[in-house]
Amino acid sequence: MADLFGTPAPSSRPAGQDASAPQTARPLADRLRPKTLAEVVGQDHLTGPDGVLTRMLETGTLGSVIFWGPPGTGKTTVARLMAKEVDFGFEQISAIFSGVADLKKVFESARLRRANGRQTLLFVDEIHRFNRAQQDSFLPVMEDGTVVLIGATTENPSFELNAALLSRARVLTFQSHDHASLLQLLERAEAIEGRPLPVDEGAREILLRMADGDGRAILTLSEEIWRSARKGEVFTAEELVQVVQRRAPIYDKGQDGHYNLISALHKSVRGSDPDATLYYLCRMLDAGEDPLYLGRRLVRMAVEDIGLADPQALVVANAAKDAYDYLGSPEGELALAQAAVYLATAPKSNAVYTAYKAAMRTAREAGSLLPPRHILNAPTRLMQDEGYGRDYQYDHDQPEAFSGQDYFPEALGRQSFYRPVARGAEIAIGERMQRWAQLRRGKPER
Repeated sequence: MADLFGTPAPSSRPAGQDASAPQTARPLADRLRPKTLAEVVGQDHLTGPDGVLTRMLETGTLGSVIFWGPPGTGKTTVARLMAKEVDFGFEQISAIFSGVADLKKVFESARLRRANGRQTLLFVDEIHRFNRAQQDSFLPVMEDGTVVLIGATTENPSFELNAALLSRARVLTFQSHDHASLLQLLERAEAIEGRPLPVDEGAREILLRMADGDGRAILTLSEEIWRSARKGEVFTAEELVQVVQRRAPIYDKGQDGHYNLISALHKSVRGSDPDATLYYLCRMLDAGEDPLYLGRRLVRMAVEDIGLADPQALVVANAAKDAYDYLGSPEGELALAQAAVYLATAPKSNAVYTAYKAAMRTAREAGSLLPPRHILNAPTRLMQDEGYGRDYQYDHDQPEAFSGQDYFPEALGRQSFYRPVARGAEIAIGERMQRWAQLRRGKPER
């Protein structure tokens, strides 16, 4: 910086430091960015000695790939390092800010570079945000070798990317950082800062959990802690929460995070684990999920996985949904929790669910068969002459209020869909059905 008279001010930077990027001005995550694939943390299945990418680079068979994984796992960094390893030109665009015109410019630059004997690695961040037509524009330049494409996405490629694009690129999954790799990043940060993070052991564990598997997050949070700490101050867990506030969990209500957690909640109920059920219910509520959506899902669980083993389950689930609708937050969430625990601890049966699917399949395949005439009403003389309602037996007038008549279309014959399980209230239902079967066998066939 110059003074008012244009005289350059003396520099206080150490000799050899890049004047354009002072170390103290660069974010910690940028200063800790790996310089080789071997320095990448938490993705050994890709960048370790026997990793997929390591082998790909060693054999010189670099092809187009899709990096799929949560934020802060190193997708952009690994793409840059791959281009450096093979000495490719590196182009980076983001699908959030780029359009067709930007893609054309990148493709033209790649063609010029190729004409001069050098290949291009094109890194497309958030590639799932490109529409189908934009994704198709990559196909020709991938096929003729103009670019080697690396697309990065946090969403499931199977749902978000064209089948044609996926057929030309290998999908590699980046994993969330576990406790060990987050701790390794934190130790590297302390080494480059030359000082320990001013937190006690309890606060350090809370910090690791707050990062939620995101390497960039733990470095950003650490910077906030260093900025906030007064000289000699060491934060406890409670103080840490106040200092950095609280980083929201990674959760997109319309995407994978949502579907993964609702699947986990449903399977925990089905698996009769009330503790896991409460955990996933609270995960979703804490992340901002609509409680009424959860209420509706509990109703679904009641009819799919509990059914008539405990008919009260549906009543409880519906009551919890209505209770939340009446009370709102935060009181209404307790009703959802109570219903979730009830469902998890109830006897389980999918007999009605299975029977419904089998009956629907038969109904669709059998066509428009006429019900047997003896159970059809006959409001006109012509219908009476045709035999409608003839020989119908009113069940309440029969012994045990059971006539044993056949109600299926004659062309279809009697079917068996519902088979109650020997659990909960379905034990009694099964016994009644066995008795009716005995009575039916004693009746002459029509």
